[in-house]
Amino acid sequence: MKKDIFKVAGKRLKSRLIVGTGKYKNFSETAKAIEASGADMVTVAVRRINILDKKKPILTDYLNPKKIVYLPNTAGCFNSEEALRTLRLAREMGGWKLVKLEVLGDKKTLYPNMIETIKSTKTLVKEGFKVMVYCTDDPLLAKKLEDNGASAIMPLASPIGSGLGLQNKINISLIIKQSKVPVIVDAGIGTASDATIAMELGCDGVLINSAIANAKKPILMAKAFKDAVVSGRNSYLAGRMNMNYFATPSSPLKGII
Repeated sequence: MKKDIFKVAGKRLKSRLIVGTGKYKNFSETAKAIEASGADMVTVAVRRINILDKKKPILTDYLNPKKIVYLPNTAGCFNSEEALRTLRLAREMGGWKLVKLEVLGDKKTLYPNMIETIKSTKTLVKEGFKVMVYCTDDPLLAKKLEDNGASAIMPLASPIGSGLGLQNKINISLIIKQSKVPVIVDAGIGTASDATIAMELGCDGVLINSAIANAKKPILMAKAFKDAVVSGRNSYLAGRMNMNYFATPSSPLKGII
């Protein structure tokens, strides 16, 4: 079997698990959880987390940006203008061009506003950004994002922070089959088995935040997700058996004594 390599926008990653840096008790817990997860890419909410003010606790003191890929995101943005301004600021602050775009529709569902998302993607790509895009699980809109230069498609499994797991495996499968860029399930994963299911469908990766940070034992849960992603990927590569509506005996029926 060929070596299984995970690349996003030309960047090679060791782990197919991407971890968010929000909602933890403190930066120390964040760092321990990410170490346990084995992730080498983390998302950073530019509008919410301190990455530059050295008078306050700073994330880069706990997660070395030379060893961990920082993925600035636009969490909390509800229109294209806010999202564009946030990512331009991230580029000025840290030189980041690989970014995660999310433009939310409303504060209750936190569903993506796909009109504003597509609009923002077009602009960012023209400005030289490599854009990983949070989106709905609509295959047609996912294709539209790819056609407009998205570096990765990131459909939600269910609403952000809901923990409901994958609610529409059919649509996720359709997005995977049509996409030539990585498909990474983002939002709504609740527990390790959800990540395994996503990987068994053929997703290139999963992004987890709340399911780890809000667990009773975040460090242990991070380790569980690490194992789950590896297991799900191996299961996908192995090729599952065909399903039948009738029983098939494990032992041969011929040659019985």
